Amino acid sequence: MRHVIIGSGVAALSAAEAIRGVDRASRITLVSDEAHPFYSRPGLAYFLAGTIPEKQLAIRSPAELAGLAIERVAGRAERVVPARHELRLAGARTLMYDRLLIATGARSIRPDFPGADLEGVLVLDGLDDARALASRAKRARAAVVAGGGSTALELVEGLHARGVSAHYFLRGERYWARVLDCEESALVEAGLVRAGVRVHRATAIARALGRHGRLVGVETNGGLRLDCDLVAVATGIRPRIELALDAGLAVDRGILVTSLLETSAPDVFAAGDVAQAWDPLVGESVLDTLWSSAAEQGSVAGLNMAGIRTPYRKRVALNLTRLADIITTVVGDVGGDPDPDLVTITRGQSEAWRGGSVGTSVVGRNATDRVRIRINSRTILGAVIMGDQTVSVPLTSLIADRVDITPIRQRLLDWPEAMVSTLLDFWRTTEARRNDGNPAPALVAV
Repeated sequence: MRHVIIGSGVAALSAAEAIRGVDRASRITLVSDEAHPFYSRPGLAYFLAGTIPEKQLAIRSPAELAGLAIERVAGRAERVVPARHELRLAGARTLMYDRLLIATGARSIRPDFPGADLEGVLVLDGLDDARALASRAKRARAAVVAGGGSTALELVEGLHARGVSAHYFLRGERYWARVLDCEESALVEAGLVRAGVRVHRATAIARALGRHGRLVGVETNGGLRLDCDLVAVATGIRPRIELALDAGLAVDRGILVTSLLETSAPDVFAAGDVAQAWDPLVGESVLDTLWSSAAEQGSVAGLNMAGIRTPYRKRVALNLTRLADIITTVVGDVGGDPDPDLVTITRGQSEAWRGGSVGTSVVGRNATDRVRIRINSRTILGAVIMGDQTVSVPLTSLIADRVDITPIRQRLLDWPEAMVSTLLDFWRTTEARRNDGNPAPALVAV
């Protein structure tokens, strides 16, 4: 068998590992025009902040990669011809395949304001961008970051940690409105302000100002001029679906796939940020830009490419992250408002979080921690846990399994201050009945 994988992220790696785990003989060829394969994209935030060195971004050792016996082809995939089982590369090279995986990921949306092409206006799409930002931060005095979600926050905190005076432009009135509620946004913004970041609400870049082709400042929609050496923009990402469109595959916002992660063409699969997979919890096909989802989809796609029929059963969308030094878990359908800072979703997010289900929010809090759940008449739809994570595993389990919370629903509504203890007691009882007392698995950071 000739397996060809387009991409060099965790979905591509997981697919290769899954194939090799059941088939030592088949040929695996990986095609990518990225010079740095198989590194941790979530780790770029820590690299940018200077808390880890670049070498720690590697997710497999050279020996582990060598054991996979992958043939690496450096080049740009230009066209898939499903009827001929061909992949055509730049330079007139053609690869024949028996099974093909498109794991091309997504790219950051480039800014379109005047001056966006000036030297010093950047996005964070990969390791080269993180290197460029880190290098420029050494001689930069001030930076402007525009956008929403976790990527924008990573840029703000990373540049600030490197001693750059950081200005954060929010086009709307609060941070990450699509996922967080007003109080949650305020907690994050207050943390940024305490750290010395200047947060500008209802502010957008009208144009970038340059001198001799280099950035020297920005002008805002309100007419304010701000001198800066760096502008970083994170308004969202779009899946790289160009190959699929050209090949005539079924696409929506991403490449539409079946439960086996097959596309509409025989022997062509898709996984990772580019794949739009069915989510039974929300009842539609959604995009995920979560590291854990890409890894799992890659593994399932690889098994199916190797002939091991394995349905992809999407787990509840979950991300454990840090927002302005507040450990935060987002899981399931958390509702949210339209967010003017995001054109689409950003990295580390799921469309399943955007809401759409009818539900009621219940908030439990104390001096330092906060838990918000969304419930309907019988189940918990989603949750945001900020601070203490004791209830993260229980809530993830209750949401994923659609556990009937009728016995505690009224108590949650009437005594939200006791929410954590109510949920913990109920979950332990539920787990004991189902598993005869076996402990629950530990929460895995993604």
